[in-house]
Amino acid sequence: MKEDNRAAWAGPLARWLAAPGVTDVLVHAPGHAWVDRGAGLERVEVELGSADAVRALAVRLAAAGGRRLDDASPVADARLPDGTRLHAVLPPIVPGCAAISLRVVRQRALGLDDLVRSGAIDAGVRRVLEALVASRASLLITGATGSGKSTLMAALLSLADPRERIVIIEEAGEIAPAHPHLVRLVERRPNVEGAGEVGLARLVREALRMRPDRVVLGECRGAEIKDVLAAFNTGHPGSMTTLHANAPGDVPVRLATLGALAGMPERAVEAQTAAAFDAILHVERTATGRVLAAVSLPTRATGSLEVRIALRRTPTGAMSAGPAYAELARGLGWGVA
Repeated sequence: MKEDNRAAWAGPLARWLAAPGVTDVLVHAPGHAWVDRGAGLERVEVELGSADAVRALAVRLAAAGGRRLDDASPVADARLPDGTRLHAVLPPIVPGCAAISLRVVRQRALGLDDLVRSGAIDAGVRRVLEALVASRASLLITGATGSGKSTLMAALLSLADPRERIVIIEEAGEIAPAHPHLVRLVERRPNVEGAGEVGLARLVREALRMRPDRVVLGECRGAEIKDVLAAFNTGHPGSMTTLHANAPGDVPVRLATLGALAGMPERAVEAQTAAAFDAILHVERTATGRVLAAVSLPTRATGSLEVRIALRRTPTGAMSAGPAYAELARGLGWGVA
């Protein structure tokens, strides 16, 4: 989208939405904003006028995304015309001034070359990632908010065989791999009358009827875990999803919690997870940028779901072999290193 078109609905924030490297633009006061260019949030001066002007901007942004934002509906999520994700909250839910959160959607997927140059991965890990995609391993990508889960997923999907059909299911259309055969399904939220919702769980089921080679869920965050595990266990190798988790060891508890929302017994979640995913890739956000921090393998060798580390990033930035590295190498056909 051209800068002048974006300015029509983003106003003084358009400059920052178009700035190279910016992933987030946040506003909660009239005189400034906070932007993230990859090294954490930094304050920048933006002339937004008064609190009333910030409110008007929030309302205009929501309208640009086809959402209602007013006293009767003071919170809005929307996808803006250029793909940017909007979350906006009006007073009195947020005191004093409207809060605007904008997540910029990358128009070009980063490749593994880009991730190597940025320091997110090294050459050795790149070889592992390429082998995982080529062997059609099913992957769970974990990390905290803003840690780079979607970026890594898009880079990996860009490696898939061009003849493969990839069906991507998302809350908002963020993941844009460089791949010629993509089908994108985007969740639809209910309208103001509470009707018309098409949720992620239904979209996962619909995706299975579309002859996919790989099924991809942008983020697993609720009861759709039941459908995801079922899909990944029924003949769709090479599928991927992401999950919010602060560390690889937190994955079993996070999955059990989501499974409870879907009425699944914990043992069933553990058994299906171990069968569904070949590897877990954990990403973290550091002071120097986003990095792949660990490659792990899910297992139920002891009866409960465990996450065993195969590769872990050291404080120096190098990747060192963990207890499960030999198993990872064998799974990739490399033999025991």
